[in-house]
Amino acid sequence: MSETAAPAKTDQKRAINRLKSMYPLRNLVQQDYIDTLNASNEGKPTVWAMLNYWEGDLPLKAMGLNIVYPENYSTLLASTGSAEPFLDAADSDGYPTHLCGYGRSTIGYSYRMMKDLNGRIPPEAPLGGMAKPTLLLGSGIICDARFKWFQALGRYFDAPQWVLEMPMMGTAEGTEPDLEGYQIKFLVKELQAFIAFLEKLLGRKMDWARLEELIDLAVKIHETTWQISELRKSVPGPMHSTDFWSSMPPSLFFAGDMATALKLYQDMLAELQERVNNKVAGINYPEKYRIIFAELPPWHSLKFFDSLAEKGWNFVFESYGYHAPKPPDLSRVSDPLEKMARLSRNFVFNIHSCALEDGIANPVAEIYLRAARGYKIDGFFLHPLISCRAASAGLRSMQEFLMKKLNVPTLWVEGDIIDKRVFNPQETLARAEAFEQTMEHYRKVRKAQGLDW
Repeated sequence: MSETAAPAKTDQKRAINRLKSMYPLRNLVQQDYIDTLNASNEGKPTVWAMLNYWEGDLPLKAMGLNIVYPENYSTLLASTGSAEPFLDAADSDGYPTHLCGYGRSTIGYSYRMMKDLNGRIPPEAPLGGMAKPTLLLGSGIICDARFKWFQALGRYFDAPQWVLEMPMMGTAEGTEPDLEGYQIKFLVKELQAFIAFLEKLLGRKMDWARLEELIDLAVKIHETTWQISELRKSVPGPMHSTDFWSSMPPSLFFAGDMATALKLYQDMLAELQERVNNKVAGINYPEKYRIIFAELPPWHSLKFFDSLAEKGWNFVFESYGYHAPKPPDLSRVSDPLEKMARLSRNFVFNIHSCALEDGIANPVAEIYLRAARGYKIDGFFLHPLISCRAASAGLRSMQEFLMKKLNVPTLWVEGDIIDKRVFNPQETLARAEAFEQTMEHYRKVRKAQGLDW
């Protein structure tokens, strides 16, 4: 598949000032689906994997496997308006409507493929669909629904499932002596077992030299994307959240060829630096309000953000779970499995280490507190979801915490990541207009307190 060119310029002013470097990064994801379909047609094994925060992606790639991520494909279903038939299929097979939207659409897709079409890809699936999996890779990170829905896929596919675990803990447990050593040993053992399983399944040995190359690329990709996040603190914000959401999969999932992804992220960093130098914003209107979005976006209604951009709302940062933190120093680590363990652990423990530094019990609130200061935020757009407990459970306490600490107000908008039937953009726009008065008020309050924004 050839690269999709940036849209041709028209006389009509676009609300969001899209980065040119975003388009080829987005196309890497599209190419992954096509490559996986081709591999499946050639009789090669393919993988459906969960977001696993890099614990399993690199071994799979080093073994030459083609991978697709149903969580990411669900966002494509929603953004193209193709999700509803698959949600209905999951409902008809007895799954509740409050189940994770990613899970519902994946289960509905699998039901259509295996029960309605005898293993054929549903013709309504965008980008040619997801190829039938040879392996299902689940993950115990973040929430229980993620690996349980992959277990449920066993009703449709005769494919082995492996679940990668991650030692999750509360902030208080972060003070336990030698916690890091225990976690690294646990993760290395998990990776040893996973690689042994892959070698037995595929009948060939791990390519350790290739794995080392991929680890090095992973560190460089995360270093570059962290630098991109730092540049986004500039005023005006040079990158809107919609560009981030379109370009994040090569960092979050290592989608596509990783060497190509690194070069493209370096191009994005250079484009952002040029925008910062010239004070070019990520919206084509004067930046009036700097907003953070939390947590998972309404993938079915991303054009809704154009309407807010026309009002001067610039979404300059978003859901912490999509951002890789600055990678740890792995220069003194020789074992590739330990390198991967430290890279994965760094995401999970980074939020707790930030909270420990400031003596705060709620690590997610602490991440956003730091972001509010660093990005000079006027307001938060909170998007609670009935279908995602993990992303929504702490939002109310975070709302109270941000107001108490910094007098930064929040707009509370209920919706869903996949099902557009539970999101009302017109009502939300009306509420957004009223929220502008609230942001203006608390700007004055912060100024009176001596804050610099």
